Amino acid sequence: MNLVLALVLLAFPQSAPADSNWTLSESTLTYHVTHPFHSPEGVSHAATGKGSCHAGQCDFEISAPVKSFDSGNNYRDHHMLRVTKGEEFPSIIVRVHVPESAISSSTILADLQIQFAGQSAEYRQVSFQRISQNGDSVITGTIPATCSDFKITPPSVVGIAIKNEIPIGVEMKWHPQR
Repeated sequence: MNLVLALVLLAFPQSAPADSNWTLSESTLTYHVTHPFHSPEGVSHAATGKGSCHAGQCDFEISAPVKSFDSGNNYRDHHMLRVTKGEEFPSIIVRVHVPESAISSSTILADLQIQFAGQSAEYRQVSFQRISQNGDSVITGTIPATCSDFKITPPSVVGIAIKNEIPIGVEMKWHPQR
């Protein structure tokens, strides 16, 4: 009988992590555009998100309105909305998949799927840094996005197109819900 009990206990470890849920409480997303005459940035603080961890896998979904990005130039922001089809596809949706064992590490390698401008792009093993702050997790990193990933023709200024690369800086604070 003791042998059966021991086998049952070994099959169901007592230290198995409990399911957890997460809520995005603060965010700063910054896109960077490079052109020979200037390198503007657009910033949004309007992202929302939720996440859950179950059976060793964590899945997060973040959404940000395209129109929430502010570059400090109304003409540029209006042009960005037109080029990215922001009226037709008003949200950027990011789905993040990461092993549950990684979410307590200082460096997290995550797989991302991003829907933007009516297209989807996948990024594998994107590196993010995590620090713990009063029980929350602050995540920072850069998504290596490009215009061509989303079939966006790079806009031009005075006949010269921006560079294809549009890296997106990420700073997010996630709050655990247990």
